[in-house]
Amino acid sequence: MRIAIAGGSGFVGTPLVRELLARGDDVAVLTRNPARVQVGRPVLWDGRTQGDWSDEVAAADAVVNLAGENIAEGRWTRARKQQLVGSRLDATRAIVEALRSGPNRDRTLVNASAVGVYGDRGDELLDEDSPRGSGFLADLVVQWEAAAREADSVARVVILRFGIVLAADGGALRKMMMPFRFGAGGPIGNGRQWMSWIAREDLIRMVMWALDNDKASGVYDATAPEPVTNREFTQALGRAMHRPAVVPVPAIALRLALGQMAEEALLAGQRVVPRKARAEGFSFSAPTLEEALSAALSRQDSTIRPTFSN
Repeated sequence: MRIAIAGGSGFVGTPLVRELLARGDDVAVLTRNPARVQVGRPVLWDGRTQGDWSDEVAAADAVVNLAGENIAEGRWTRARKQQLVGSRLDATRAIVEALRSGPNRDRTLVNASAVGVYGDRGDELLDEDSPRGSGFLADLVVQWEAAAREADSVARVVILRFGIVLAADGGALRKMMMPFRFGAGGPIGNGRQWMSWIAREDLIRMVMWALDNDKASGVYDATAPEPVTNREFTQALGRAMHRPAVVPVPAIALRLALGQMAEEALLAGQRVVPRKARAEGFSFSAPTLEEALSAALSRQDSTIRPTFSN
């Protein structure tokens, strides 16, 4: 399969490209900085305007769009919000335009999204049929998904709403591990906010499942089947690292330091389950947090393959 990936040099993209290459796919990585691309064929793009990269997308059998600035990096100033929105909408619209320029044939767009679309919903159990929430993140995700759906007329579109992606070499888990190393780990705020998470291995397998399964279409929650509260998460991480989890991070300190970002990304939560993916045959290699943390901390990455349940 010929595949183009935007965001293919990042925390999720790099191991995804490795797995696709290992099974024999031809993978082009759309990038602003070719020197950052560790695996795959680097193809220069600016994430906004059409160029030589457009021919690569137009000729691809599938496109995976992982492009977007990190939501949890610092305070959401007006300029930062514009970056968060622009990095997602500009890239997605450019990819859709490039797809439309190609010949009419069977192809697939797998587009990243986020469970932030549900907003802060307390203990409510959420799935793909749940209504959107409110707030900056929810508004952003609604626009992002709408931009991806503009490709419906030219491709099979699969939208994966990512939860917190867990792997020890980056992302949220690496940041959360640091205070535990010094015995200062603990819950954020009151610890009652829900965390919908997924092991990176399972997320990569879900992307590959979406690419290979021609019946997959529409929105899927890319989260493990057992969400946990922040307090439960920190306790599990403490056990996995053999460290205490008793030093809370005061909510007021986070609000003062990070403002709206803390309110929506750290102190809010969503209790999301992957109803649709499981109903359509996807199964998880790490369905529980304990399994995911054990695999992540031991760095025992098994060969990643899509798995269908019986």
